[in-house]
Amino acid sequence: MPAQSMGNKQEELETCVCLQGYDIIGITETWWDSSYDWSVGMEGYRLFRKDRQGRQGGGIAVYVNDQLECMELHLGMEEEPTESLWVRIKGSAGAGDIIVGVYYRPPDQGDQRDEALYRQTGAASRSQALVLMGDFNHPDICWRDNAAEHKQSRKFLECVDDNFPLQVTEEPTRRGAMLDLILTNKEGLVGYVKLQDSLGCSDHEMVEFRILRAARRALSKLTTLDFRRADFGLFRDLLDRIPWDKALERRGAQDSWLMFKGHLLQAQEQCIPMKRKSSKSTKRPPWMNKELLGKVKQKKEAYRGWKQGQVAWEEYRETVRAARDQVRKAKALIEISVARDVKDNKKSFYRYVSDKRRMRENVGPLRNETGDLVTQDMEKAEVLNDFFASVFTGKCLNHTAQVTEGRDWENAEPPTVGEE
Repeated sequence: MPAQSMGNKQEELETCVCLQGYDIIGITETWWDSSYDWSVGMEGYRLFRKDRQGRQGGGIAVYVNDQLECMELHLGMEEEPTESLWVRIKGSAGAGDIIVGVYYRPPDQGDQRDEALYRQTGAASRSQALVLMGDFNHPDICWRDNAAEHKQSRKFLECVDDNFPLQVTEEPTRRGAMLDLILTNKEGLVGYVKLQDSLGCSDHEMVEFRILRAARRALSKLTTLDFRRADFGLFRDLLDRIPWDKALERRGAQDSWLMFKGHLLQAQEQCIPMKRKSSKSTKRPPWMNKELLGKVKQKKEAYRGWKQGQVAWEEYRETVRAARDQVRKAKALIEISVARDVKDNKKSFYRYVSDKRRMRENVGPLRNETGDLVTQDMEKAEVLNDFFASVFTGKCLNHTAQVTEGRDWENAEPPTVGEE
């Protein structure tokens, strides 16, 4: 989804995710930089991002459901930098992995960076299942005739013909032009493609689709008490049966505590069943309520009415602004309340900040002893192990594990995907 700045759309994105429950969300034109590090995390999702370096605008991001096993692929690290991200999603037993790519091509991009993307795409397309989505900015392409006016667009069509049997977006996504594409190298991998309303006041429509292949979902091995199924009546009865005055007579504080704890745990075992801890449902942000969700649904209904010619463009845009303003106001009120009560409730303040900063960091690519770039976790672990061993044994190796510069390594059932 081309956001055209996520700075004023993060709240609406979280509301949409709460309503739709997407597994993967691809975003282009985030316009993020390091000043957004504290606010872009989303509970229940792992974030991969690549901010534009050296100038304003651009930037891409991918949110992946925490339950999906995934890792970032570092393609084209030694080439001209492109605004692309590649993430491998682990397939379920018997199914292969899926590579999901997100790409943004600036309208004024030169041939050199176009060629770099085509080489990355060629490497990624060797996978049995590849989905590449993004804003490619080739408005002159006629997909029905597979023809284009400009040389760069014709070159892009050649890349598509070489690597992708299918381009599945069928409707214009911005002012009559089909700029936002969904490309796949396997027939039947992508389905249920449809346009949704825009994110905030962006002039691009969101593209929603399903990846029709099961992904491996991590099952939590942690267990917790299931208080909803607890028998508290029996729990109280078991503790009331114990003659506490006699049982604790002539016992010190430590012995009394151990006896009480033992009886308490025995009663707990009989009355409160255990359950496997699950993170299946993402917790709503504290500022989200039914009224806000209703406003977002109203916005979606206005969008459908506009597409069918039943609602004027001005009325639809006014509905968009009203929903956006109400979401912002609700979040601002919560943040003011949290800040005002920080002296008396520090825990609430730090929990709120921690949730917004929740991102996983990966170790970037390293160079091994021979100078080759290694990207696999096991290979990186061996490089780091060799380096640390050389320090502790006093050996002086002629190489150093070097982190590749120029990138910010910020991270963390068929999946459903939202792409704007």
